[in-house]
Amino acid sequence: MSRLVEAVVPARLGAGFRWLLASSWTSNLGDGLMVAAGPLLVASQTHDPLLVAAAAMSTQLPWLLFGLVAGALADRLDRRVVVMIVDSLRALVLAVLCLVIVTGRVDIWLVLVVMFVLGTAEVFADVTTSTLAPMLVEKADLGIANARIMAGMVTVNQMAGPALGAFLFAVGMAVPFTAQAVCVALGALLVSRIGTAPGTVRESVDTHLRQDIVEGVRWLVGHRPVRTLALVIVTFNITWAAPWSVLVLWALQRVGIDEAGFGLLITTAAAGGLLSTLSYGWLERKVPLALLMRLALLSEVVFHLLMALTTSPWAAYPLMFFFGAYAFVWGTLSNAVRQRAVPTEFQGRVGSVYKMCVMAGMLIGSFLGGLIAQQWGLVAPWLFAFVGSGLTLLLVWQALGHIAHADDETVVEV
Repeated sequence: MSRLVEAVVPARLGAGFRWLLASSWTSNLGDGLMVAAGPLLVASQTHDPLLVAAAAMSTQLPWLLFGLVAGALADRLDRRVVVMIVDSLRALVLAVLCLVIVTGRVDIWLVLVVMFVLGTAEVFADVTTSTLAPMLVEKADLGIANARIMAGMVTVNQMAGPALGAFLFAVGMAVPFTAQAVCVALGALLVSRIGTAPGTVRESVDTHLRQDIVEGVRWLVGHRPVRTLALVIVTFNITWAAPWSVLVLWALQRVGIDEAGFGLLITTAAAGGLLSTLSYGWLERKVPLALLMRLALLSEVVFHLLMALTTSPWAAYPLMFFFGAYAFVWGTLSNAVRQRAVPTEFQGRVGSVYKMCVMAGMLIGSFLGGLIAQQWGLVAPWLFAFVGSGLTLLLVWQALGHIAHADDETVVEV
């Protein structure tokens, strides 16, 4: 057993990181239950498409409303304590939801409020949690540390969690939310085991929260590789989200995959992601970082073109496995590159800007994807993604060499 633990989480990462990883995996399992149980709860209360869409937006909107504030607070307060408090509040809200469901007093409006509150709490929890790894492991080990965190997200959040959440919902409407409350509370307990992270975030805080946010944005703008990486993330999320927003229609109508097959299609992507995250350490040792970044983004461009040409399930499933493999390499590597470059006192603020870039890109891309598909058909969003991502990659090809080693760059005052 000790040999297995060493292989998964090497001792050099430290006991603190092992507690953080255990907390991350446990919380991700709870969030994975919500992926399926949340929509099922909404559907049990209403069939109004507008309200169903509002439920989905209620978990995304908090990122745009509170993302920057969450980042600023993460750079002012004890990060470990913030995660513990927020996760404890999430568990309490879930416990109240379970009580309301059991007593038969649940309705769609209460569900919408609860999902918004949980989405808001998740913003603060995710932003702050992402700042802990750089405080616990050496810069050289951030790649493998992020890979292990991503592996847990893939396995329990995307693969096991949704299926288990749907099963538990069938057993009893309140059961998956009870299980999620337990997972989130346990996650808070595991974070408390980390102890005091080495060093303090900031020796003293005598500035207004607004000024902190401005300073964080100014730091990002003044650091060319980190700034360019943020622009790449926005653009590639727009091009990715455009076809992804109509993926279910593309699968059902163009490729001929049924509803069960569509679920398998998503699981296939997660399986590819699991393979890549487990092999990430080897990849980072064998492949130069700049080349690895270029290969990951080039894979994205090629993937969009092949999906546009695909009409057979036999081609769609291997392509989705390929997508999961390169996408999680990119996600792990881009996070590690950013974390290595950003000073500890700016990790929360810069990280929150990145997450907002992801969410903004997804929202814009989803909107464009629907419009493009409505006007020119289900293949058009894939072609849009191919052209858009290809042009972006051409523009940043040389810059990726600097981005891969962003920690060597200095900040230019703006």
